[in-house]
Amino acid sequence: MSRDLEVIAKRYANALFEIAHEQGTVEQVKQELAVVNDVFKETDDLMEVFAHPKFTTAQKKDIIQNSFGKSLSAPVLNTLLTLVERDRIAIVFDLINHYHMFANEQQQTAAAKVYSVMPLSDEEQNKISAVFAERVGKKTLQIENVIDPTLVGGIKVRIGNRIFDGSISGKLKRMERKLVSAKG
Repeated sequence: MSRDLEVIAKRYANALFEIAHEQGTVEQVKQELAVVNDVFKETDDLMEVFAHPKFTTAQKKDIIQNSFGKSLSAPVLNTLLTLVERDRIAIVFDLINHYHMFANEQQQTAAAKVYSVMPLSDEEQNKISAVFAERVGKKTLQIENVIDPTLVGGIKVRIGNRIFDGSISGKLKRMERKLVSAKG
């Protein structure tokens, strides 16, 4: 996506966030956008329909109304309809990502991917959230647990562009680098 479209997506996300903040519905809108994200990702040809010139703007708006009309709040629905009207529906995923960043910043939370060999229990996720949220200056983490059998054991945590690698495979790689550098 071009830099210009990225800026436009951020502006739409900011406008939607401001409305949600004023109405006290930041979390609700965040959840609604997660549903929109899932629908767009799981419906294979939906983006192609919106990009196809054969379909009129009115038909595309009808698709949005029929698909989401009853399940979305007015701000989210109006944002989607505006994107269709201005032929910018292609930025919907970037808009959603930026909205989540604005909401997370306000809530002092961060998204984290925790890689482990086996699924983590809720209690383990809560402990990881408490420890690593403090390290990155946040109150909480929204954890996505990713199963990675190559880790051998331990965990690897990715928060934004920071990686905390406490996995056995990571420790072995670090030991290997030390040994190689000591030889040379």
